[in-house]
Amino acid sequence: MKQIHPIPPLYSASSSVLILGSFPSVKSREQEFFYGHPQNRFWRVIAAVYGTSVPNAVEEKKKLILSNGLALWDVIAECEIEGSSDSSISAVKPNDISIILNNCPVKRIFVNGKTAEKYYIKYIQPKIGLKAVCLPSTSPANAAWSFERLCEAWKVIKL
Repeated sequence: MKQIHPIPPLYSASSSVLILGSFPSVKSREQEFFYGHPQNRFWRVIAAVYGTSVPNAVEEKKKLILSNGLALWDVIAECEIEGSSDSSISAVKPNDISIILNNCPVKRIFVNGKTAEKYYIKYIQPKIGLKAVCLPSTSPANAAWSFERLCEAWKVIKL
């Protein structure tokens, strides 16, 4: 089923690190905010990396991202997808991340998982010429990575 990304990019004039996911899950699309599924470990990992409490409300999540110089969005603007299954993604139209790159001093780009990496390399990297570092997915589908291992890998966003 065709889905259009409902969430605007989150960034500020001081965002120097951009984190890109693939496409919002059903729960995230319902909440109209990133990483809305309670089993997704993104918010717990980011809170652990920055030594803060895990945010619950959208405003708390925005503050955590922006106060640490981060920007957040997804690679895909529109696609065919069944539920929240990354493996079902097809007919991809990428987001234009220049809206972020032109408005803040992004120095490094990270992608959350292999699906985001695949579509970043295919659609975005050729346009902007910047490589992204692929971090292990915080999705509950990535059960091979424990919370502790995820936190260790994701510390690189702070360097």
